[in-house]
Amino acid sequence: MKHIVMGAVIAAGLVVATSLSSTASAQTIVDEWAHVKAPPPPELKPVTIDPKTTALLMLDFMNQNCGRRPRCLASVPAVKDFLAQARVKGMMVVYATGRGAKVADIVEAVAPLGSEPLVAGPVDKFLNTDLDKILKDKGIRTVITIGTAAYGAVLHTASAAAMRGMKVIYPVDGASADAYGEQYAAWHLANLPGFPGAVTLTKFDMVKF
Repeated sequence: MKHIVMGAVIAAGLVVATSLSSTASAQTIVDEWAHVKAPPPPELKPVTIDPKTTALLMLDFMNQNCGRRPRCLASVPAVKDFLAQARVKGMMVVYATGRGAKVADIVEAVAPLGSEPLVAGPVDKFLNTDLDKILKDKGIRTVITIGTAAYGAVLHTASAAAMRGMKVIYPVDGASADAYGEQYAAWHLANLPGFPGAVTLTKFDMVKF
């Protein structure tokens, strides 16, 4: 009788364990969404750049998207000031837009000068454009990636630059989207898989020429 009772207890335990295991395995990130806690914010670091080997990438500052995003429009004055500094220092400035866009579509306050190159492509501005050649022809080894959306053109172009062996400077006050999109992009680039240390998160006022 004792063995029968013990067997029943073990069997019941196995049923409960199996049930708990099935419940745990059935959980997805969507099921857990409301309970996920954001990790600590990444550290912002001061950087000193060489204007001769650094390019400022101005990504998708178009009226069609930046002009409709409050956080992008709010970033424009700081972007304009940083752009002016970059030009004074002789840094290469390259613009990128979505496919089919024109220079006239770029927000006027940060529009390109006639001598500054422009490429048009998908979220990865290296894809099916001359961006890689443009940068290599000028001996560029570091890129500063700013624009909108942070989780779109900025994230994918910054990642693509790192994968090509470039150092990436990511001023968080120059990459806009909605707040969650900016947070996600910052976390992703700070933890870029396979390329530790390739991306430095910073702010405009922490960048020295």
